[in-house]
Amino acid sequence: MGKLVRMIDEEGTLSVIAADSTDIVREMRSIHGTSKVCSAALGRMLTAATMMGSTLKGKDDSITVKINGGGPCGTVLAVSDSDGNVRGCIGKADISLPLNKKGKLDVAGAVGNNGFVTVIKDLGLKEPYIGKTPIVSGEIAEDITSYYAVSEQIPTVCALGVLTEHDNGEIICAGGFMIQLLPTADDTIIERVEESIKDLPPVTKMLSDGMTPEEICKKALSKFNLQLLDETNTAYRCTCSRERVEKALIATGKSGLSEMAEDETTEVVCNFCHKKYHFSKEEIQKMLKRV
Repeated sequence: MGKLVRMIDEEGTLSVIAADSTDIVREMRSIHGTSKVCSAALGRMLTAATMMGSTLKGKDDSITVKINGGGPCGTVLAVSDSDGNVRGCIGKADISLPLNKKGKLDVAGAVGNNGFVTVIKDLGLKEPYIGKTPIVSGEIAEDITSYYAVSEQIPTVCALGVLTEHDNGEIICAGGFMIQLLPTADDTIIERVEESIKDLPPVTKMLSDGMTPEEICKKALSKFNLQLLDETNTAYRCTCSRERVEKALIATGKSGLSEMAEDETTEVVCNFCHKKYHFSKEEIQKMLKRV
């Protein structure tokens, strides 16, 4: 299980969320068989989505975050519910790239920087909220920071990290934190935040040293007195079902179903968990009658 905490400073000027998503990213890798750089890209996106999802108010609310910068890994997408449970997928999971100039996994090279970050919030209204901002770097954390600043006008600091074994690509640890200023914050608060984070170690260093999400929040904002709002266990959780797949097939319309009905069996594979669903020719024909 992953772990996520939300905290607020006692003056009510900012909030901070931190997540240990190690187990989530390990489950993702076991499902998708991601290469090291793709584990880092999708792992960062899952971590961002779990934190963003935890800010939703409604029990049935959800958030989808996707980025496509024209890089070789294609679209990187994650979906979270309001409890921070996430699922995700990536266009090409097995690409490999040389390390970047800093000797790190080249996530920006895999994602690319010629495209957009898209955030879709399903809040149970007639239409979902959709925000879209240009990619800043392709490193994902910087792009999430930019999204909040441009689309939602919320000053944000976002840090994300995934640490992998050099030889076999196993996930050592993964996590992140997100600091957001509240409307009551002024320039002095911004200065205190900048002072707090200027010498902060990478998230993966703090996690590999055994720090908890709550301890990471307090270290990231050492100049503030923080109060715990809540603590949640999170997981990689797919919500697919045969009923949902059937609805998706019906949504393809008569032409799509007619083409499927020519085959004895139609196989559908979930993009998020790779579970396979099989529908017989007779079942497809019954769907046709319902269209």
